[in-house]
Amino acid sequence: MSDSGGVIRAKTVPARRIESFARSGMGASLTWPVFCVDNGIAMTPELGVVGDLRLTADLERAVVLDHGFGWAPADVRDQDGQLSPYCWRSVARRQVDRLASLGIEARVGNELEFVLLDDAGRPLGARDGWPCYGAGVYSELSEFAADLCERLDAAGVPVEQIHAEYGLGQFEISLPPRAPVTAADDVLLARAVIGRTCRDHGLRVSFSPVPFPGGSGNGAHMHVSLTRDGVPLLAGGPLAEDLTHDGASAIAGIVRHLPGAIAVLAGTVVSGDRLQPGHWSGAFACWGVENREAAVRLLLANNGNPHGANVEVKCVDAGANTYLATGLVLGFAARGIEGRLDLPDAVTVDPAELSPEQARAADAVPLPHDAAGRIELFEKSDAVRDVLGPELHAAVAAVRRYESSLYAGEDAHALTRFAWSS
Repeated sequence: MSDSGGVIRAKTVPARRIESFARSGMGASLTWPVFCVDNGIAMTPELGVVGDLRLTADLERAVVLDHGFGWAPADVRDQDGQLSPYCWRSVARRQVDRLASLGIEARVGNELEFVLLDDAGRPLGARDGWPCYGAGVYSELSEFAADLCERLDAAGVPVEQIHAEYGLGQFEISLPPRAPVTAADDVLLARAVIGRTCRDHGLRVSFSPVPFPGGSGNGAHMHVSLTRDGVPLLAGGPLAEDLTHDGASAIAGIVRHLPGAIAVLAGTVVSGDRLQPGHWSGAFACWGVENREAAVRLLLANNGNPHGANVEVKCVDAGANTYLATGLVLGFAARGIEGRLDLPDAVTVDPAELSPEQARAADAVPLPHDAAGRIELFEKSDAVRDVLGPELHAAVAAVRRYESSLYAGEDAHALTRFAWSS
């Protein structure tokens, strides 16, 4: 499972006890929702030393990987077996149900960026260079890449695309669109497979949003499509860019509420280094067609998009809890449709170049890249609290406040480089 700060944590049992893991669960301290990236605990009046949670394995998603190692996502329950308000997976489930009540079905596909390192912890290419999207460096690592694709396919997570990325030692894989909770599970499963494959090839892997100071960041771009009775909402409509009225309102909802969610979507102690103008990280809350600097990028239904029209939320990074991120994006879309929000103007240039008048027409605002700004907007956002629930909202706030005080004068990048690896 991915905790409130995006760190992947687990409980394990021998194979003969897996049924018990699914039925009764494994005990976990009530403080798991407020574990922090340094393994500190941001205790609150509600989350302290008294009480217990149960982690129950979802065997419908279980898979046996290499060497007899099994994997399954887990739900968080109370001692009576009821889903806990601190269950991260339930956040995504609730928003799926919310959209279903509007007659809408969502599909989500995720991209995973990660940095490959040698056994000494140096990014590949540090010595000999790393041409971005280079055929040569990919060819050199083709045995690793082929093995990774085979293992992911065997695990039920087929790769749609894989290539060497922009930064030193950086790779990216794209996963297929799935039902939202399944897609979120796929992210954690893929990271487990990537980690195990790297170790077998003498490599290490970092999913840190920014593994090295001044280096490229690892995004976790999320693609979302919406349909009603099989009919797309992001294509075939009467509005600009062929949007339907509900499709336009969905995008408007995502754009409007993104600033309050950045404490989850890109809220780690190093995320601010990535979420900057000019980094293609979606540093402005706005939308545009094929605009790589907009936080919400609309991809039209054309020959280049075989899965159809979708929106890509670019500001999400690899340190985000994938269930919370999925739930927030879907919840904002639902909120926009419920409120029939009007879509602001599309941004057709780099958002940093907008005049004040153009920025107002597009509702374009810089997303907060400092901890204090992220936390302030998060705590003020009713839309975020509505999606997460008051309990998880308070837990995430406690984690981010604790983490914002960490590593003063120290290299946060080095200390967290492998925190989000699996």
